[in-house]
Parts: sequence; C-alpha cells; structure tokens
Amino acid sequence: MEDAVIVRGRMTDARHIELDEPLEEVLDPVEVVLRSVPVPEESEDIVDFLARIPAGTRSKEDIDRQIRGERDSWDRPWDGRP
Repeated sequence: MEDAVIVRGRMTDARHIELDEPLEEVLDPVEVVLRSVPVPEESEDIVDFLARIPAGTRSKEDIDRQIRGERDSWDRPWDGRP
C-alpha cells in the first residue's frame, strides 16, 4: 500500500493497539507511527449549553417585525440587492 491511512485508536497495553475502525483491506506487513492526540472533552448536553448562554437583548416585537419582513420579501421579485 503506497498511501498512508490514518486511523485513531488507543494503546491497550505495551504491544497492542485497538483501532476505532477496521482496516480489512490492509493485509500486508505495515509500519506503525504513533502520535498522541488530545483527549476530547466530554460533549455538553445541548440543553445545558443553551441554559449557559446569556439571554438576548431583542424584544419579541423586534424579532416578530424582522420575521414579518423576511416573509414579506418572499413574494417580491429579487432585484439583486441583499
């Protein structure tokens, strides 16, 4: 195989690597180069994330006005302006 294949995995002991995905097409002898990668932080639940962000400053009326304007523009022919 001429091209390198990058597959993540983890060392299970001093002589064994557990790959995160199979490499069934690789049956020839291989050369292994190891590089440590940062461990991703646990993902945060979306509800917790939304609860953490600050509330917006726009009023309901302002948002409704913008939505109404967007919807009204759907019926107008496009004139090339944003």
